[in-house]
Amino acid sequence: ITLLASNEEGYKNLMKLSSIAFLEGFYYRPRIDKKLLRKHHSGLIGMSACLQGEISQALLRENYVGAEKAALFYKDLFGDGNFYIELMRLGIKDGEKVMPGLIKLGKDLNIPVVATNDVHYLSKDDSEAHDVLLALQTKDELDNENRFRIESREIYFKSPNEMKELFHDIPEAIENTVLLAEKCNVDLQLGGSSIQLPQCSLPEGFETSHDYLDDLARKGMKQRFSKTTPLMEDRLNMELEIIKKMGFCDYCLIIEDLIRFAKKKHIPIGPGRGSAAGSFVLYVLGITNIDPLKFSLIFERFLNPERVSMPDVDIDFADNKRSEVIDYLFTKYGKDSVAQIITFSKLGAKGVIRDVGRVLGLPYDEADKIAKRVPDGLDVSID
Repeated sequence: ITLLASNEEGYKNLMKLSSIAFLEGFYYRPRIDKKLLRKHHSGLIGMSACLQGEISQALLRENYVGAEKAALFYKDLFGDGNFYIELMRLGIKDGEKVMPGLIKLGKDLNIPVVATNDVHYLSKDDSEAHDVLLALQTKDELDNENRFRIESREIYFKSPNEMKELFHDIPEAIENTVLLAEKCNVDLQLGGSSIQLPQCSLPEGFETSHDYLDDLARKGMKQRFSKTTPLMEDRLNMELEIIKKMGFCDYCLIIEDLIRFAKKKHIPIGPGRGSAAGSFVLYVLGITNIDPLKFSLIFERFLNPERVSMPDVDIDFADNKRSEVIDYLFTKYGKDSVAQIITFSKLGAKGVIRDVGRVLGLPYDEADKIAKRVPDGLDVSID
């Protein structure tokens, strides 16, 4: 099913459903059920989705009564005007087969229809490249007739005029796309002071995270240096004041706790890099191992009150011990409070030539010979 958030409550429900789908659904195919949807449907607009949607699947089995029952469930759940029958014209046989049934359902049950289009790539010319990518992902060759492929070449981002032409006989399906867009009024508050950070648990005798951070930093400075100077005191006071003012005391304490755990378990840690190396507080806390005063590193690269943004402490843990650090976070803060950030991988110029050569059935030596002609260096284009 396709779900759209019409307001802030709907957006929160959308995030809730997405989280549950990934945490409790199958690893390779996240999912929710109707019980969950009923619980978290407020503020959402529903659409019947593509051929894999429940309604289309019932129509493919020539089960009109089943399709009708499913459509009525969603209409009742989301309310009048908040559930739409999706119509797609992608040149797929099964799609053409269910289209009359979808239109009939809309008329019989007084459910509005809306024109949509599956989008897997940007322009029509990307179709062949996308087909190659599918073969690459499934470790197959293009000339294998039984390989996984998408029947349609129409799954690109169509222009308004192309969509109008495609649904010229059902103008209300196009008009409803505008109505849908106007119904979605979520105002996301990004940046500014909306940063949400976890709070660090404080030992007995400390009322605020700033008091605890201040105490740890001063003890750490005495451990780092046999004799302190007024310059050190001034730098420490200045940094602690800015950290407190910007609300990042808990952040520093959580990082310190993580480093302390790693050291206790004899897990090798990097000396610190990037903007964090400019913080004297992080140095005396034992988070970094480079004295910023000795090397004249500036704190403002790490935190600057004139430019409010999240601090960034890059920490290198030994590869073979990293899982222990993550497990510690899970244990201390709970699995539902810890997440690993996503990374997007790109295919390098040399690698993609070898991979596509395999998909096209070229001899490895030939593809390798071409790949080796690509010059070394970052951002080398295929052209």
